[in-house]
Amino acid sequence: IKSTEGGVIFTVKVVPGSSRTGVSGMLNGMVKIKISAAPEKGKANQCLIKFLAKKLDVKKNAISVISGRTNPIKKVEVLGISAETLVMKLNLNKQGDIS
Repeated sequence: IKSTEGGVIFTVKVVPGSSRTGVSGMLNGMVKIKISAAPEKGKANQCLIKFLAKKLDVKKNAISVISGRTNPIKKVEVLGISAETLVMKLNLNKQGDIS
């Protein structure tokens, strides 16, 4: 999890096609998020953005998948929040690297 001038960038490991959408913790420095949507036609990315917007209390347009659009491992940027807020709102333990 890296702080930027306008927000944070972090790596997400997406598990699409799960029974429900939710954060399942940290995995090798990545935030692991289970997504109920299938990985087709961008549905998993849309579900990820909608989920993060709701959990982080930001607008969907403040969230961008900046790499890994067709890969389960993605870099995500969220504008308008701090790394500490991200960790708190996603209920992550502090062992993830924050810089």
